[in-house]
Amino acid sequence: MKPQKVTKAVFPVAGLGTRFLPATKSVPKEIMTLVDRPLIQYAIDEARAAGITEFIFVTSRGKSALEDYFDRAPELESELNRKGKTELLKVLEDTNMDSGAIAYVRQNRPLGLGHAVWCARRLIGDEPFAVLLPDDVIAAEQSCLAQMVEAYQETGGNMVAAMEVPPEKASSYGMLDIAEDRGSIVRAKGMVEKPKAEDAPSNLAVIGRYILDPKVLHNLHETKLGTGGEIQLTDAIAEEAGWGGTGVYGYRFRGMRYDCGSKAGFLQATVAFGMSRPDLRDEFTAYLNDMMAQLKAAE
Repeated sequence: MKPQKVTKAVFPVAGLGTRFLPATKSVPKEIMTLVDRPLIQYAIDEARAAGITEFIFVTSRGKSALEDYFDRAPELESELNRKGKTELLKVLEDTNMDSGAIAYVRQNRPLGLGHAVWCARRLIGDEPFAVLLPDDVIAAEQSCLAQMVEAYQETGGNMVAAMEVPPEKASSYGMLDIAEDRGSIVRAKGMVEKPKAEDAPSNLAVIGRYILDPKVLHNLHETKLGTGGEIQLTDAIAEEAGWGGTGVYGYRFRGMRYDCGSKAGFLQATVAFGMSRPDLRDEFTAYLNDMMAQLKAAE
């Protein structure tokens, strides 16, 4: 029996974005711009490409600009139409969401990613669902979530995006404890949240893309505070890896992931996405080459 189709996705966007202060004092981190699109747009586009039709945002106070971004802008559209700027009108179309396609729920206490996902439980119901963290921007020919949806049809259960990391980075991730390695798909017998390098069960780290069975929501309801005094999504997923669980699988996605939750990662993504754009590549590459030449000359 094939797994149920995944049509709902949760976007946890309640965080304060303190690593990007003072910018995030008034601007939600999720609408900070990578080249010419906010981070959340990359996540939405990836979800759409994977067949997602219902979008659930878990927000907090101060996120009204995020909600406004996906609303129509009649005055702007009218002005662009009057001036015949049809290409810009097409660009705006990608930012508009149909009425009812997006739902917003509040996370009124900062109790972690697991708690944020749990806050969406009534909108998810008894269906499998995806979770996308906008901080993780993934450049891929086929969107990361679309790859996972295809693999999920083979495995069912719970699936997390995974990538190899060096031992010294293990303490920054949830790490998979592998029972069986099938190449692009691995079956996990457990997950460990932010272990020390010597305690990491493998070098496969979980990043911000998930397809989850609704049983995880029940697990979250029962989960106590874990690492960092928060309700960890990793702990709730790991419960499904054991006997009687729905199964947990890691998927080695094809693509390049950028951690846009860090300043260095955001800058790296800016360079990579800027150089990938035909309309920017030549001028931007020339500038970078000139800058590198000046740095070498100054050594």
